[in-house]
Amino acid sequence: MEMYVRDERNDVAKIAARERDWETAARMIRDGEMSLEKIAYYLPSLSIDELKKLEAEIMQPV
Repeated sequence: MEMYVRDERNDVAKIAARERDWETAARMIRDGEMSLEKIAYYLPSLSIDELKKLEAEIMQPV
C-alpha cells in the first residue's frame, strides 16, 4: 500500500511539473525573445512539436 501511495505522489508531482512547464513555455512564447528550440532546451519535458502546437494556440486571433 505504501508503494502505491508513493507512486501516486510521484505521478501527481510529474503532472504538476509538466503543467508548470507548459505555463512557463507559454510565457516565453508570448514574450518572443527565445526560439522554440531554446525553450525546449530549458524545458526538456516539452518537445518541439508540443511547443509548436502551443505556439499555434497562443498566436490564434481571439
